[in-house]
Amino acid sequence: MTVHELSRTDARRIAVRAQLLDRSRPAGLLDVVRRLTLLQVDPTAAVAPNADLVAWSRLGSAGYSPADLTAALADRTLLELQAMIRPGEDLALYRAEMAEWPERGTPSSWREYHRKWVAANDACRRDILDRLGAAGPLPSRELPDTCELPWKSSGWTNNRNVTKLLELMVQRGEVAVAGRRGGDRLWDLAERVYPDAPAVPVEEALRIRDERRLRALGIARARGPECQVEPADVGEAGEPAVVEGVRGEWRVDPDRLGQPFAGRAALLSPFDRLIHDRKRTTELFGFDYQLEMYKPVAKRRWGYFALPILYGDRLVGKLDATADRKAGVLRVNAIHEDVPFTKTMSVEIRTELEDLARWLEVELLLPA
Repeated sequence: MTVHELSRTDARRIAVRAQLLDRSRPAGLLDVVRRLTLLQVDPTAAVAPNADLVAWSRLGSAGYSPADLTAALADRTLLELQAMIRPGEDLALYRAEMAEWPERGTPSSWREYHRKWVAANDACRRDILDRLGAAGPLPSRELPDTCELPWKSSGWTNNRNVTKLLELMVQRGEVAVAGRRGGDRLWDLAERVYPDAPAVPVEEALRIRDERRLRALGIARARGPECQVEPADVGEAGEPAVVEGVRGEWRVDPDRLGQPFAGRAALLSPFDRLIHDRKRTTELFGFDYQLEMYKPVAKRRWGYFALPILYGDRLVGKLDATADRKAGVLRVNAIHEDVPFTKTMSVEIRTELEDLARWLEVELLLPA
């Protein structure tokens, strides 16, 4: 098989087009999620929740309202699975993996601990199933913690036994997120949430998921670190490629090769899949970026929740902004330019900022 030789510009444009961030806008929310394969759920909303921000960055204020996502989740067109919003029909690609838990869908270093911990708390698991069967959907706080063995972690999940058990029961295909009340997930029996569709056999499902992930990314590594929910690598999907000036072999979606490119300005969530793989972001875009909300204020370079700025096929800066809902403003603290903005760039980025404020229904407040 031919190994495709790509310049970094080629690779960047393939990635931008694949992520629906070129000048051609998608048809609507469902089109976005099907083509990206997912919207990541994250509660941080310094500007807007990630799923909404990603959808807006593709569709704009005229094409997307958060009510669209609420409605799609309510009618099960879209489903929340392990903190990812996916097309309802894609559940068939995960059912067989659920049936083989924890051998499938769990990092190898955690499999035995997960198995033993769930077995030790089987009485609590059965109680949860009984309560949801009788009264669900319910938030986790209404499910009593009867776990005999506490969950041990150095992170925020330490001793959050019911929450952790529910998340593992999602992986087993027993429970599902049925909706949200405020910021709280509502849990129910999976059979009452998920569509009744036959499972795709595991190996075939993994192959299809790799192919769809590559189609959404455009270009990716064949192998990467083990990841429980959504890997950054794509196995043998696509065709081999090398990128000028970057070591190692890539996989590329051949349907993306040779397509014309017309770029635009876009403001991205810190969790956007274009930049989610920070190593790929550095290799292809030469873009230095970290989410700094966990850093002390004095150590932040770009801001609490700085939005990467895309212009054409380059990541050109970071926007430090906060949506102050009470004051009714989108407060721009700073725009950090990685490269000097031309007049045309400034105008187009300002237009995107104005659209963001319009979508948020607040006034744009720029620094003096």
